[in-house]
This record gives sequence, C-alpha cells and structure tokens, in this order.
Amino acid sequence: MARVLATCTEAVSAQGEIVALNNLQILAQNEHLAEEGERVLALAKKTTSAHHLEEKDIQTGFVFLGLQSFIDPPRREAIEAIRVCRQAGMQVKMITGDHAVTARAIAERLKLAGEGQAIKVLEGRELAEIPETQFAAQVLATDVFARVSPEQKLQLVRAIQSQNQIVAMTGDGVNDAPALKQADIGIAMGITGTEVSKEAADMVLTDDNFRTIQLAVEQGRIIFDNLLKFIVWTLPTNMGQGTVIMISIFAGWALPILPVQILWINLTTAGILGLTLAFEPQEPGLMQRQARNPQAALISGSLFLRMLLISLVLVLASFLIFHLKLQQGASPAAARTAAVTVFILVELFFLFNCRSLYKPIWTLSPWGNPWVWAGSGLMLLVQAFYIYHPAMHQIFDSAPLLWADWLLLLGVSIGGFLLIELEKTFAPQPARGR
Repeated sequence: MARVLATCTEAVSAQGEIVALNNLQILAQNEHLAEEGERVLALAKKTTSAHHLEEKDIQTGFVFLGLQSFIDPPRREAIEAIRVCRQAGMQVKMITGDHAVTARAIAERLKLAGEGQAIKVLEGRELAEIPETQFAAQVLATDVFARVSPEQKLQLVRAIQSQNQIVAMTGDGVNDAPALKQADIGIAMGITGTEVSKEAADMVLTDDNFRTIQLAVEQGRIIFDNLLKFIVWTLPTNMGQGTVIMISIFAGWALPILPVQILWINLTTAGILGLTLAFEPQEPGLMQRQARNPQAALISGSLFLRMLLISLVLVLASFLIFHLKLQQGASPAAARTAAVTVFILVELFFLFNCRSLYKPIWTLSPWGNPWVWAGSGLMLLVQAFYIYHPAMHQIFDSAPLLWADWLLLLGVSIGGFLLIELEKTFAPQPARGR
C-alpha cells in the first residue's frame, strides 16, 4: 500500500474528479478493511506516451484510483479442526504474506490461539531484528507470521525443529518449497499447489482442506494404538512359550507343549485373533491426549510388567494343567492338548483385555469391535477341530478333552482376564501421549 501511494501525486474522487491525494484517509480506510479480515489492493494509473517503460517511468506521476478489498472466509470445519488439534497438543501457526492486521483478524476468526486468547503477530521485518539466541523462543510463542520471505519460512521451520518439535508445513507456492522440504512432514496443496511445491512435499492434500490434516492425525493415532495393542497382546505368548520350553529342558521335565503344537498356536492365534485388533475403533478421548514424545519407548514400563504378568499366567497354567492331567491318569497327548488349549484360551481372553490398554473393559462398548467376537468364535471352532478330529490327532499328537477339562481351562482363562482388568483399574497409569 505504502509503495503504491508513494508513486501517486493525485487521486480520483468518488465523482470521478481529480483531487489532492489524502494519504492519511486512504491508510485509515486500508487499516479498517484489514481489521475486518479483508485483503486490500491499491489501484493507480498513469498515462504515458513512452513506447518502452523503464524503471524511472513508474516511480512517480500516478493517479490513485481507489482500494479494492476481498475476503476468503475460513471454512467452518477449519475452525473446529484447529480446536481439535490444539486439544491434541499441536500448535497451529499461520505464515502468510498478508498484511499483519488482516492476518490477525483471520487468526482471531479461526481462534488460532484458543477461545478468548490474544493473537501474537510478528512481521518479517520484526523477525529479522530478533537476536539469534531468542529467535526460537519467540517463534514458539508467536501465532501468526505476516509479510515473511521464503528464506524466513525456512528459518521458522528450522527454529521450531531446534526445540525438539515435529514440524508439519503446508504450502502451495514455489516460494514454499524450501520450507516444505525442510519440514518433518511437508504437505502441498493438491488443487491450488504448484508442481514445485508438490515435488518438495512428502504428502499432497487432494482437497486443500485443513480438516483433512486433522483427520489424518486422528487416523494415525488410531493405527498407532491398534498396532501397540497387537504387540502387547502377542509378545506374552512368545515369552510364555519360550519360558515353558527352557524350564522343561533345564529341569529335565517332559515338554507340556511340543514344537509342532507351538507352531499351531502361533499360526492360528496370530491370524484369527490378533488381526481383529486392527479393526478396534477410536477410543474416547483419543484427540485429547498430548502428542507422543518420539524419543519415548514404544512399550512403557507398566505395559511391560503387564506382559510379564500374563506370561507368568501362561507358564504356570500350562505346567499345572499338564501335570494335573497326568496325575489324573490322562495320556501325555491329552495332557498336552489341555496345555495347548489353556494357552489359546488365555490368549483369547487377554485379547479382550487389549481392546484398551488403559481403560477397564466395562468402559468400552461390548459391540464396538464385532471382529473380536467373530475371531473368538472362529478360534473356538478351530480349536475344537484340533481337539476332537482324528486327523488332527495324527498330525499334532492331540487328544479329546472331557467337559470337566473345559470348565477348568475356562476358569483359569477367566482368572487371567480378571487379573489384568484389576491391574488396569487399580495400578497407577503413566501419563500418556500419542
């Protein structure tokens, strides 16, 4: 605005007459429009007979025509998406070439800093004056950066990264490419974005909608949660099986579970039971958790202790049931079949424990994940086939079980399930992030 006015000597009135230029009135009107969140263009003209324009020809002699303002109102879903991101521990900052007053007005409409919170704005010229020792701290405390250069965009990304923050950068222009490349996650606009920005980015936003980024973060947290649930569910089985084999070998005892039976357990449970956790729906409060520290261990101490606990249940149950069956006069094949079945039933009930790693099972919808029920039913049918079909007896050295055996095995499995639920309910849980 100031650069256009500097070239003007006169102005056109509303009636079309040439009048004296009133810079103060024009600047005041520009400020008023900017405070309304409108982008403002200054228009001027100059008549010349020169066939070829040189720089000196556009330095002065223009007639000011007026101001043209327009507004690109923020989408309603963008306001909600920013609120959700802020609850999830993410800072959302605006980097724009707009006037600082316009940028502040738009940021206030978006509630960028939170409900009723003041918006802190820095312009590019102010950024250039901040000492290097204070730069990163000032950037983290600022919500809006206006009138910034491409070099400053890159500088902003590096400053935030220097504070051990993960930076996702969105942009659509050629001048955004360096910052998109530097960011941990560069996101280009698929509709309005230039080819250069798309090449520099890690992802392309096909609908140019900020809410899509929020939904992507949400889906990422769901996937991370479910992957962790599967890991916590499956590792105790391997730990328990390995412990049973090692104790039997070192103690010189008969194996409660044969190697081929271990293969049966792993093949059936991982495919039929474990994969159902991938369909677990979003837990309540998922987007109210703070962002997970990328340096944090994947398995927390409390989860590791829980895995040891369920492994101990598997080891003790398999040994006790195996030797109890032998004392009752059962054949080694029947005793081992009981040990294999208790492994599978404990895993089946532990699967329901793992539907949520920190919330008690009764706080979840029982039908929230129908695949868990379907997988459990199929697992019971497959295991019944293993126990009672003669062909499986030949392959896996299994044998039929009595109904009394089933009651014992179910009792042990339900006991393990209740033990884990008590641990989740009463044990202190660590502060979590995702």
